[in-house]
Amino acid sequence: MTGPHEIVDAEGLAPPIGFAHAVVAAPGRTVFLGGQIGADQHGEVASPDVPEQLDRALANLVTALAAAGGRPEHLVWMQIFVTDAATYRARLEDLGRVWRRHLGRHYVATALLEVSALFDPAARVEIMGIAVIPATVGSSRPTDPEAGP
Repeated sequence: MTGPHEIVDAEGLAPPIGFAHAVVAAPGRTVFLGGQIGADQHGEVASPDVPEQLDRALANLVTALAAAGGRPEHLVWMQIFVTDAATYRARLEDLGRVWRRHLGRHYVATALLEVSALFDPAARVEIMGIAVIPATVGSSRPTDPEAGP
């Protein structure tokens, strides 16, 4: 997936696999996406399976982004929190398919962090993101802070 932002692979660093070293965001509206877990619309986490939780968490992230007027290609930064990094690494092939289903091959500046627990005890994955919706994308929201509400 291509987008309006410039993906930068820094010379002298190991080649990125599944992420970007840096992203230069196009001018636009910044959207901060709160942590999304693999829960349904009622807040229930249905499965302990990491790929299934990632699938739902990414779907929730994309839904929140769409509510703000954005699309997956507008993402510039993500943090993925997991309660077991070894399990995540062991399931990379499955997780890659899930990622591509929601985000295509749009790999942004990303960090994966192992944490001892997440707020919901059933959650094993939580995702936060930042997107920049280009000024050229139509919206009822002003891009100029001086423009007012």
